[in-house]
Amino acid sequence: MTVAARERADLVATMRTLPPQAPTLCDGWDARDLAAHLVVRERRLDAAPGIMIPAFAGYTERVQKQVSESTDWEALVGQVADGPPIYSPFKLLDPIANVAEMFIHHEDLRRAQPGWTPRPLDEQTASALRRPAAMMARLTLRRAPATVVLRTPHGDTVARVGRGPALTVTGDLGELLLFAAGRDEAAVSFDGPPELVDGVKAARGGL
Repeated sequence: MTVAARERADLVATMRTLPPQAPTLCDGWDARDLAAHLVVRERRLDAAPGIMIPAFAGYTERVQKQVSESTDWEALVGQVADGPPIYSPFKLLDPIANVAEMFIHHEDLRRAQPGWTPRPLDEQTASALRRPAAMMARLTLRRAPATVVLRTPHGDTVARVGRGPALTVTGDLGELLLFAAGRDEAAVSFDGPPELVDGVKAARGGL
């Protein structure tokens, strides 16, 4: 089983322990909305572009709302579990394109619940998240008012993005990915003045 497939299975298992109204870290979304987002992304090729392209976002939101409201919760989760259909480009690209997607959204669900703790990652999962963490940082931190260095606790530099005074963000690979994706719940530490930390967080583009 690939890391992406395992993360999907874990996300689905968590969804099945929660009601559809369970909160998530995604602003304005509950668990049902999150599941509908994943279904639209993989199964509605007409609406998927609006996830990344603002000009099409309104249509995507309408389709996601329709999918969310018209699909039974168990059926919706079942579609997430089944993964992309044969006609979806994500069918072939699943091991690459869905590693970060499934990990981030699983944590979006986990960390919105009371009593959550960071989960330890095995070496295969951590390794699979390294490249997505670097790519995410280049995408979301390019306007940061600092040279942001993402670093593991072992001193391994994962990404260096931006210009200006240095801010080092230290954390395990999964936590660095979450930070780059705009999640303040990421378990990371900062080496830099508080005002620079605040400026980087404010400038960070969330996904």
